[in-house]
Amino acid sequence: MPNIEVTYAGLKLKTPIIVSSAGIVGYAHQVKKAEDYGAGAVVMKSFFEEEICRKAPTPRFKLIRRGYNGNASVTLYSYEQASELGPEEYAEEVSKAKSIVKIPVFASLNCVTPEMWNRMAHLVESSGADGIELNVSCPHGVHIMEGRTLKDEIRKALEATRDVKIPRIVKLSPQTSNPMIEANEVEKNGGSGVVVFNRFTGLDIDLETETPILHGGYAGHGGAWAIHYVLRWISAMYPYLNIPISASGGVTNGKDAIKCIFAGATSVQICTVVILKGYEVIEKINKEIVDFLEEKGYTSLDDIRGKIVGKILSYKEVDRRKLYVAYINQEKCNQCEICYKACYSSAIGKDSNRFYINANCIGCGLCVEVCPRKAIELVKI
Repeated sequence: MPNIEVTYAGLKLKTPIIVSSAGIVGYAHQVKKAEDYGAGAVVMKSFFEEEICRKAPTPRFKLIRRGYNGNASVTLYSYEQASELGPEEYAEEVSKAKSIVKIPVFASLNCVTPEMWNRMAHLVESSGADGIELNVSCPHGVHIMEGRTLKDEIRKALEATRDVKIPRIVKLSPQTSNPMIEANEVEKNGGSGVVVFNRFTGLDIDLETETPILHGGYAGHGGAWAIHYVLRWISAMYPYLNIPISASGGVTNGKDAIKCIFAGATSVQICTVVILKGYEVIEKINKEIVDFLEEKGYTSLDDIRGKIVGKILSYKEVDRRKLYVAYINQEKCNQCEICYKACYSSAIGKDSNRFYINANCIGCGLCVEVCPRKAIELVKI
């Protein structure tokens, strides 16, 4: 059986799957539940220095569904904010969690002042936390999107917590011009790893009331759609960082987790999928990782980590020859017109009995993707 253990920020994890900071792991009994279903580690719900953030409004979740041609995209739009607990209570809850689980438990801290960064880092260290996730820019609180400001805050947080002995990992924001710059800042200032990424922040509007939905302001949003951005930046960071990367965003199954490791991640954090499907999904993801490795003949995750990086082509290396054109299988086609409407190169003609591909076809593949009956394929010229 393949070995799916990993070493993340010096800590041994029996699986790369970490349940990320959220209400699903805010208390010790929830951390235990995550362990029971196979989590390799847990990042407990964030402590916020700003007290106003410790009480979230209700409701705080909205599932936003959008899509084309019956293909739905789901976004979990949320305003969950911080743990309800104050400093000592939070440290006590970390201690309770450590007393009933064997897996590593990370505290998540979001502080404003150096004094509180230092105080909380020492509090959670003394309570038994195995590491600290520094939540410097959060979509549910102070959300920093300006690179120079974020670099300053990363440096201040790491400087203020420098004398604790447990790993300090910085959770990066996806909403800066070049997250690699912030990742380098983490490594330069002694950080033990980076999480790529925190949730995006956004807005949705109720057109009936003509107001922002839910609580009335901006909110975090995430879902399966986020993984491609995560993969892009992990693959860019991996060759240049000497600290581990934890993937976070868009992972819904074991294959998604495998993709993150192919891109260079050491561990993979999940949240939305647990909120929507329950803790049981952790077991399923672990099994899918093992099944993939067995099917491919890999013995461990070390065999695949970063493997995709050398295969990513630059824009100058991309083969730009026209190699394919579309072909319509007339037996499968029901003349629904979806491909005909979508074809922007006017390459699909029609007569009274059928649709057909004409000489305008550029081989883009869009018709193949939108056809609901899989009646179109690309064939080599």
